[in-house]
Amino acid sequence: VQLQASGGGLVQAGGSLRLSCAASGRTFSSVAMGWFRQAPGKEREFVANINWSGSTTSYADSVKGRFTISRDNAKKMVYLEMNNLKPDDTAVYYCARGWGTNTRNYDYWGQGTEVTVSS
Repeated sequence: VQLQASGGGLVQAGGSLRLSCAASGRTFSSVAMGWFRQAPGKEREFVANINWSGSTTSYADSVKGRFTISRDNAKKMVYLEMNNLKPDDTAVYYCARGWGTNTRNYDYWGQGTEVTVSS
């Protein structure tokens, strides 16, 4: 399994970005996926996850109402739509295979894509 995250960049506060995660492997459509982020000097933290079908999602309180996770199993893609971005959202964002809010529940990780939100 390989995961490739993309879509990061520099955006002003209040702006939007859409992150994408391309997956390889035949089991993608049967596994849950998640997004995490890691700011400089901080631990990696949970952002959002989505079950295999896309029918169930969960979010960190800090992004609820602003971020939306989705997936396209036919394309083997997972997305993170980020709206009303804040400087505190600045981090490297990682997609990963697994479920829950703990990094230990995820076994494959993408390389990360950097998001910088300027005030």
